[in-house]
Amino acid sequence: MGRRSMINALSVDIEDWFCVRNLSGVIRKEDWDTCESRVAASTRRLLALFERYDARATFFVLGWVADRLPGLVRDIERAGHEIASHGYDHRLLTELTEEEFDADLGRALSSLRDCGLTNDVIGFRAPSFTIVERTKWALPILERHRIKYDSSIVPIGFHPDYGIANGPLLPFKITDGLYEFPLSCIEVFGKRVPCCGGAYFRLLPYAYTRHSIRRCNAQGRQVVFYVHPWEIDSGQPRVRLPLTRRIRHYYGLGRTERKLERLLQDFRFTTIREVLGL
Repeated sequence: MGRRSMINALSVDIEDWFCVRNLSGVIRKEDWDTCESRVAASTRRLLALFERYDARATFFVLGWVADRLPGLVRDIERAGHEIASHGYDHRLLTELTEEEFDADLGRALSSLRDCGLTNDVIGFRAPSFTIVERTKWALPILERHRIKYDSSIVPIGFHPDYGIANGPLLPFKITDGLYEFPLSCIEVFGKRVPCCGGAYFRLLPYAYTRHSIRRCNAQGRQVVFYVHPWEIDSGQPRVRLPLTRRIRHYYGLGRTERKLERLLQDFRFTTIREVLGL
């Protein structure tokens, strides 16, 4: 198998195009139900692509989406993938109190259970990766809800909204009962740069991602990679945004699916649960 011998972790954050943080100042949550829902079609395209390359993934699903598309959530699990939680309606932990997060997570997990899943939900990813130093109060709340792993921490220090500078690069026990699988990074000229998907995957040449994952694997590190269904949907409605946010949000949408297919050809992927052996 050569370079494909190591199995990395693949993840999908299931949220519709209007749920994202970049559009929160333009589209109110009260108006979400009036927006055209496109997440089901894009997710099914991802499922077909993953099946073609025998890849399995962890799908971090918003409870809001699960309430409206329980059949989609069941189909994801039936296809052999893992269902995990992305919170209820994409509220950032940095904007919540402990009590609000506890209620949000409980509601999100209840929505997933109501879909009729056959496996317990043991994974969580915070919206916009907002488990940071000042929101580590969330960790015991995750434990109380029987979450066994989190994949929210980006071990970088330059981003204004997320990141824990100099955090561990490898999966580690963040509490006695909770694993953390940090988003993958490499060091470039002494600085950490993410190589885990999202805008970094869309904005940078594919060669960067391929080189970075190969480098991590050569060091014995399994990568966790993520993508959103809206990132392969070039036909989604466009919203007026400031130039830099517009570039970051919309650039590369038409090429992401082809790049993702190349990724699946070059590397092997499975669920976070399997990589962690949980």
